[in-house]
Amino acid sequence: MEKIFSKKPGLKIGDKITIQKKVTEEDTALKYGSGKLKDLLATPSLVGLMIEGSVQLLDSKLADGFISVGKQTYVVHEKPTIIGETVSITVEITEIENNRFHLKMTAYDESGVIGFGKHTRTIVNEKWLMIKIQKQKKNLVSMNY
Repeated sequence: MEKIFSKKPGLKIGDKITIQKKVTEEDTALKYGSGKLKDLLATPSLVGLMIEGSVQLLDSKLADGFISVGKQTYVVHEKPTIIGETVSITVEITEIENNRFHLKMTAYDESGVIGFGKHTRTIVNEKWLMIKIQKQKKNLVSMNY
């Protein structure tokens, strides 16, 4: 299956990307339901940034018509980051199994490491995925959902 999605210059173990984002009010725990932590980066925001980096690393090198989808995520958010600080996320490919990519993710701010984790993404044919989704939607309609 690897040959199907690796027609562009390949993805290999050790490939990595770093993305950055300045923390704003929209990234805070308050926006995710915590009324007391209005100045701190929310864990869901951190996870979202890690996934964004993972998608950027993989999807930019896939053949047309293929995308990566999340399969599994494990994240530890160790230290707080306040509004105005910059979060840097480094994502690295650690293992490749056919169409499944295992990634190591590390998050930093100006004070050092704030979180880390692992993420697995699977490469799929986007058209086939959309066909599957349409079938699922039809099933839901027929069940009155």
